[in-house]
Amino acid sequence: ALSAGTTTAELARRLVDVPGLTVVTNSLPVAEIMYAGGRSDQTVVLTGGVRTPSDALVGPLAVGAIRSLHLDLLFLGVHGMSPRAGFTTPNLMEAETDRALVAAADRLVVLADHSKWGTVGISSIVELSAAHVLVSDDGLPSEARRILGERVGELVTVSPTGAPTKGGAE
Repeated sequence: ALSAGTTTAELARRLVDVPGLTVVTNSLPVAEIMYAGGRSDQTVVLTGGVRTPSDALVGPLAVGAIRSLHLDLLFLGVHGMSPRAGFTTPNLMEAETDRALVAAADRLVVLADHSKWGTVGISSIVELSAAHVLVSDDGLPSEARRILGERVGELVTVSPTGAPTKGGAE
């Protein structure tokens, strides 16, 4: 599954050539990217729901659809992350929908660039420790790397050149 957000939409652009892929999403842009550029052997499941200003589908219809699914892997985009609040969003209904996605997934990969560190939206999605993997960029401050290295399953940072590095504090 891919949640709503600009980062997950970018990931969708990189998945359009994966054969046999099934993608569940509550994001209109993600669905459009997969439909427009995807392969005929891919399946895109759009959850339905009420459209937010960020083109996410949320609310009881989205949550009900998601709760009926079993997802191998969720790529979750977030608005913010902090030691106290965990991963957050500024939209209450989107937080509920994201929590349903997390509950339906076997593994959680959070996608959040360094600018999300210290940003706290009004609603928490999950604690930092819920993430099996956090993918960010190498602009993360050293204190953030230390904290995230202790709390998430695996911290992967990517340099502007695209080369991944693994680990916590450096």
